[in-house]
Amino acid sequence: MDRNPYEDEDAAPARPRWLGWALVVFMLMVALGVLHIGWRIMQPTPSAAAAPAGNQLAAGKALVEGSDCMRCHGLARNYVGPAFEQVAQRYRDRADAAAYLARRIREGGAGEWGRAIMPRHPQITEEQSLLMAGWLLSLPATAAAQP
Repeated sequence: MDRNPYEDEDAAPARPRWLGWALVVFMLMVALGVLHIGWRIMQPTPSAAAAPAGNQLAAGKALVEGSDCMRCHGLARNYVGPAFEQVAQRYRDRADAAAYLARRIREGGAGEWGRAIMPRHPQITEEQSLLMAGWLLSLPATAAAQP
């Protein structure tokens, strides 16, 4: 008759050694991934000084695409916040439009486009936010963006 070898023991059998090593390797990979993301966030982004005059708009677009703007805004479609084309249409005629939008990018805001809250972005410099606002204001006016 087959007898269970662990029947008389109070402790459960030891887990395989490879399982412990697999958990250690997994946790190490998670920690390295988090450090890598943190490192990438801390890296400098393109600035106006690095971009030639003809590439100011391209640098602004790259900054917008590289940040979290596209999570809430679409180019021509509303998501959480207004579409970029609507923002450009509303503020295009303002004399201080670029400076105003750059400040809104950095400081955030609420109540101008309904109940949605624009979070602040203190990690974006004034120079970078001016590039982003310049790109936004350069968007062509479309019939969909008309109020």
